[in-house]
Formats: sequence, structure tokens, C-alpha cells
Amino acid sequence: MADYLASIYGTEKDKVNCSFYFKIGACRHGDRCSRKHVKPTYSQTVLISNMYQNPLREPNNRLTPEQAEHHFNDFFEDMFCELAKYGEIEDLKICDNEGDHLVGNVYVQYLRETDAQAAVDSLNDRYYAQKPVYAELSPVTDFREACCRQHENGNCDRGGFCNFMHIKHPRRELERELYEGQALTLKMFREEQREEERHHRQRD
Repeated sequence: MADYLASIYGTEKDKVNCSFYFKIGACRHGDRCSRKHVKPTYSQTVLISNMYQNPLREPNNRLTPEQAEHHFNDFFEDMFCELAKYGEIEDLKICDNEGDHLVGNVYVQYLRETDAQAAVDSLNDRYYAQKPVYAELSPVTDFREACCRQHENGNCDRGGFCNFMHIKHPRRELERELYEGQALTLKMFREEQREEERHHRQRD
């Protein structure tokens, strides 16, 4: 019995735990959900709720689609550079959904769980665009399961109110530059550490 319960944990067959929360770290029912939202005590993934606001959806928007795309690229770069201060980023995803539980959600997956915890501890004391930041550890481990495949193919009939992640992608060159820059910075940092250790050994 225990093996069976473990095998269906977080799936649609699980009548106790919410499969949407397990896969996406968010649920449209929120605290009213009839199933449990088991918050992880450790995780590599951090959810920052409702951070990105698509200007094209603002009632008084005057930006062109091109200007809005530039706005998003700036936001993505800002998020990446700020979140990389806490540790090595493996993945950064930003939702473009319209449902309250997913709108503007930023998910960052770190290489180490300790870095994710450090990010949560620090971010919850921060403000962005004059609004308090709300960050928590997320159960999401596989973004392939969390993302809407139909949206990725350009044909989701639920639109922005889909219950799976609709990921907004930055300019490819920008994303590549950010990850390559992170790798170079980490390489230089490790070389400096090795050099310091070598000097310490020589003095000893």
C-alpha cells in the first residue's frame, strides 16, 4: 500500500495532495483547494509570486509590441542578474498567464538547495517596483511537466487563463549571454579561490 501511495503522490490519482500545486507550485483554488498543498522544506526552486506585469495588458498601455518586448528583456536581465547573486542559476522561467495564481510568477531553479533558501530568506525583505517581494520554496522540479505544451506549440485554446505555465521567453541572444556570463564569472571565482588556497599553503 505504501509503495502504491508513493507512486501516485502528486499525480491526478492522488486524492489527498494537489497535483497542480505539486507540478506548478500554484493552484487556482488557493487555500480553498480540497487537496493538500504540501510546501517543501527544502528545494532547488524558488517561486516569486506576481512579479512580472505585462504592460500590454495594462488598461492605459501605450507601448507598441516591440517596446513591450524590450521591456520584458530588460526585466528578464534584471531578474537574472539579481537572482544570480544568491547562487548558480540552472533555469529561470517567467509566466505570462493571466490567472491570479500564475500571473507574473517568476521561477528560479538553483544548482544548490542552500542557494535557493538563501534567496528566499533575502528576497522576502525586499521591494520591487515599490511592492513587497513574496518568495517561497517551490515543489517544481521539472518545468517540462509544469509548462503548457499547447502554448509552446502556439495553439492553447485556454489562452492566458490556462492552468499550466505559459512561459514568456526573452531574446535568445540575451539568454545565452546571461548564462555564458554566469559561467565565466563562476570560473573566475573558482580560479581565484584556488589561487588563494595555493598562497595559503605556501605560507604554511
